[in-house]
Amino acid sequence: MESETLFNEEVEPPGSLTEFTATQNQTDGCVDLFNFPQRPSLVVLKNVRRLTLFQDSPKSEFFRNRFFPNISRNEWHDWRWQLRNRIRDVHLLSQIVRLSEKERYAMTHQGRSLPVAITPYYASLLDENDSLQSIRRTVIPISDEFIHKPEEAYDPLDEEENTPTEGIVHRYPDRVLFLVTNACPTYCRYCTRSRMVGNHSRQCFDAVHWDKAISYIAANKNIRDVLLSGGDPLALPDKKLEWLLSRLRKIPHVELLRIGTKAPAVLPQRITPDLTRMLKRFHPLWISIHVTHPGELTPEMSQACARLADAGIPLGSQTVLLSGINDDVDTMKKLVHGLLQIRVKPYYLYQCDPIPGSSHFRTKVSKGLEIIEGLRGHTTGYAVPTYVIDAPGGGGKIPLLPEYVLGRRGDDIIIRNYQGRLYHYPDGDQAVAEIH
Repeated sequence: MESETLFNEEVEPPGSLTEFTATQNQTDGCVDLFNFPQRPSLVVLKNVRRLTLFQDSPKSEFFRNRFFPNISRNEWHDWRWQLRNRIRDVHLLSQIVRLSEKERYAMTHQGRSLPVAITPYYASLLDENDSLQSIRRTVIPISDEFIHKPEEAYDPLDEEENTPTEGIVHRYPDRVLFLVTNACPTYCRYCTRSRMVGNHSRQCFDAVHWDKAISYIAANKNIRDVLLSGGDPLALPDKKLEWLLSRLRKIPHVELLRIGTKAPAVLPQRITPDLTRMLKRFHPLWISIHVTHPGELTPEMSQACARLADAGIPLGSQTVLLSGINDDVDTMKKLVHGLLQIRVKPYYLYQCDPIPGSSHFRTKVSKGLEIIEGLRGHTTGYAVPTYVIDAPGGGGKIPLLPEYVLGRRGDDIIIRNYQGRLYHYPDGDQAVAEIH
């Protein structure tokens, strides 16, 4: 069968690279997504297309020369190499950054919590000395993760209550969330699905479960929109992703396919010409990119987004509001302006979900409203995301706005603009003047 062949690909063990590779060949779940053979396209051979490399940012090039001096640019820009050599333990991480006491404690007492995995590329963006650096805080755990508050829950959105078959979350009438993998290139410490992502005890994500999920979608004609998520769908090899998209595109009532991913930010090398050529066959296809901070908007990420946009794929961003990381107007304005520059429309700003150990990340809702008010009218509407709470208990996304409608006076509503000025707008039954 096609699916059996797809999920039983032969792989070769990775070659010897540097001292950093010794402990990097573990997998995150039931499917071995990351232990791939070296690609022939990385070698100069007759009749083999060469890998199209990204332009290195100075920070990335300095990091590679310092910590991976024996690794060529070809290897560095191979996304499979990046995945095989992710930083996962305290020994390797402490060679790259000076760990704080809170970080070291968390790294040595992980237990069964969300694992640590940081691609070498993303590690190059971390500040070596500042444990409070914004993007460093999002990927290196601290001991505050072990503080669990009463209001926190492992499945705060009740996704499992809305799961009619393994891998499908069906909350809205015309669309479903299709969880296709539990693996990510880099793990965000505030992950909504930390209960399942990177968790070895979870059910495998394989062809059997994918077949059942696809059959469910095919049998429900109200479903017109399918969002692939996980985990990160772009952690899958091209052939597996192509197989999924092909099966979904054959369903007549599925009009729209979407992919949620953080790969352009943490693994831009994943956006290869081969991938974009494959994706553009499945239009209309949209991609939502998880972006946290303007520090992620590197030349490499810009090039990755350009490849996707040039393939005709509309790009939107999803950002989680995080305390001390992006919870001020200036930082958010830099982020949304930078996203527009690389052809990504700011789409959602999420209130951080109350998963266990997330209290140090969560802000007050008033902070999110303050940020929206600091954007609306002060910059183009294209740059203003929709601020939402994904309601605990499975209520779905609820948009939040500052108070712009202040009340009524007679037939007029009283509205406030971005400068705080008040205006009257006629909102009653209007008499029709007879024209002679």
